[in-house]
Amino acid sequence: MKYFITLFLLLSTLYSANLNWEHNYYKALHDAKVQNKDIYLFIGADVCRWCDKFKTETLSDKDVIKRLKKDYILLYMSRDQHKIPNKFNVKGVPWQYFLDSNGKIFFIAQGSREIDGFYDLLDEVELSKED
Repeated sequence: MKYFITLFLLLSTLYSANLNWEHNYYKALHDAKVQNKDIYLFIGADVCRWCDKFKTETLSDKDVIKRLKKDYILLYMSRDQHKIPNKFNVKGVPWQYFLDSNGKIFFIAQGSREIDGFYDLLDEVELSKED
């Protein structure tokens, strides 16, 4: 059991260090306005195998990290730890929301994605902004 806890803490530390997640919704809105970026909100849970799989297999990829950091303020909120505004669904995690700097939701996706599927999702998000 100690091994799994240590491994989990190590992976969580590496994962969060690479993406520099914000955990405060209002701070993310402020940063988005200042940096003229949209917001990528990932809602997960402390104990969620799909969230963990998504974090370790997709969100830890260096090219995914580079693309996300280029275009978005990164906001991660755990339904178990953070005060999440009511307009976001917290059941059936993981959830992925794409917001403008005013907090308006312009794209929603549920579930985890493998790397190629996540790139497809990001492309869909960009196309939805053109409509």
